[in-house]
Amino acid sequence: MNLIGELLIAILVLLGALFCGLSAFGLMRLPDVYLRSHGATKSATLGVLCVLTGAFLYFLFYVDVVSIKLLLAIVFVFITSPVAGHLNGRAAYRSGVPLWENSVQDELAPVLEQNTSSKQPK
Repeated sequence: MNLIGELLIAILVLLGALFCGLSAFGLMRLPDVYLRSHGATKSATLGVLCVLTGAFLYFLFYVDVVSIKLLLAIVFVFITSPVAGHLNGRAAYRSGVPLWENSVQDELAPVLEQNTSSKQPK
């Protein structure tokens, strides 16, 4: 169990570091705010969750402590990071930040047009 636990923890932490590095690379290389937001929220969330899960398993297997703080951090990051990324993208869209010129589809435009036309007085 000792070797399997160490291997699992090491894999989780390394995988988390890889995802966080991929997220940083995406923030630097992706062309517009919407793709950067996607890169930041998806891969960074997964990376942080892997690192926190590795830390939780370390404390569980080797210190014999169930860390409620780490469990709460995992839940908090899992819930808040994707929601924050979604709201940042939506705020950027509503404030008029243009899409990348090679974007294929704009799914929010018809919804916003429908909402604004239904609110106008007749």
